[in-house]
Amino acid sequence: MDKMTIRDVDVSGKRVLVRVDFNVPLKDGKIRDDTRIQAALPTIEYLISHGARVILMSHLGRPDGEVDDSFRMDPVAARLADLLARPVKKLNDCIGPEVEAAVNSLKPGEIILLENVRFHKGETKNDPEFAEALSRLGDIYVNDAFGTAHRAHASTEGVTKYLPAVGGFLMEKELEFLGKVTANPAHPFVAILGGAKVSDKIGVLKNLVGKVDTLLIGGGMAFTFLYAQGKKIGKSLLDEKVELAREILDEARVKGVKFLLPTDIVVAEKLEEGAPFKVVSSDEIPDEMMGVDIGPRTVEAFSEALRGAKTVLWNGPMGVFEIPAFAKGTEAVARAVAGSGAISVIGGGDSVAAVAKLGLNDRMTHISTGGGASLEFLEGKVLPGVAALKNRI
Repeated sequence: MDKMTIRDVDVSGKRVLVRVDFNVPLKDGKIRDDTRIQAALPTIEYLISHGARVILMSHLGRPDGEVDDSFRMDPVAARLADLLARPVKKLNDCIGPEVEAAVNSLKPGEIILLENVRFHKGETKNDPEFAEALSRLGDIYVNDAFGTAHRAHASTEGVTKYLPAVGGFLMEKELEFLGKVTANPAHPFVAILGGAKVSDKIGVLKNLVGKVDTLLIGGGMAFTFLYAQGKKIGKSLLDEKVELAREILDEARVKGVKFLLPTDIVVAEKLEEGAPFKVVSSDEIPDEMMGVDIGPRTVEAFSEALRGAKTVLWNGPMGVFEIPAFAKGTEAVARAVAGSGAISVIGGGDSVAAVAKLGLNDRMTHISTGGGASLEFLEGKVLPGVAALKNRI
């Protein structure tokens, strides 16, 4: 990584303002999944052990610039304190004289968590005044929130105009592994793309088609490609980007990329648990039915394509993963990736959820914390929150 990290700066005694991604799922005020909090621990623990005065900031949910008690950071502070086994002081705002006074009274090794930055309209508008007010809380700025690095917000990009900005360990890890698969992957390189729409992944497909050896396409987006080949897809999801799908198929052919689409499909009349389903050939989808998962022959073909791979990138489910009966293809692909022995990089909520559900996290090389940020990075786009960090000389 050509960006500076916390290892490259002296943090001892300094007020270190850290942008973390604590946008965790809540239900009835309780945290349902603390993965994002745990992902930030190495950076926080490093700063504590090196005598920094740590000020953490994050958004939570979409309060639209208004104070919303259901999106306060208190449950996050409590969980973080448990994980660190040390006090975490939670403030009731993220800027202002009272916040500055509390921050300035911090001792080395102590931690403050600011209130939700999105309680202020200036955050998502990247308002310079709001960014400058945040900057008064730190001597050094650290971005460890890769999941929001594609947003030019005050806490991710604006604040870097006022403070020296470096990356945390999570940011470093994301850039290292995602950079490896896009810039210098070990071959054979297999990419598996799923999810609902081709339009969501067009940029990724275009960027990867010249770099991969094999592309495996599942999920709802597969039906647009099947339709582009002249196949009947019944009531399956069809994206409007049919012509772009044809272009990608042509480009893959020209570049010698092996392009695998499902050869058999699990179909159902309704998207609901308990709905009757059956397996049909991908060119025999009945008019009144829709594709909901890849079939067993496709699972075998995809698994075979993964054998011997040196690099695997997986983004997006193979079917309607939320319904257990239609999650079999996604789960089978997760097992195949885990057993491939390749450098494996997993991105996208449902892919990550499948890996976690099956207890395969430890068998994957890297599980990305950034959904939209991962996709934009894989498209080859410059992420504002990354571009704003200081370069190594």
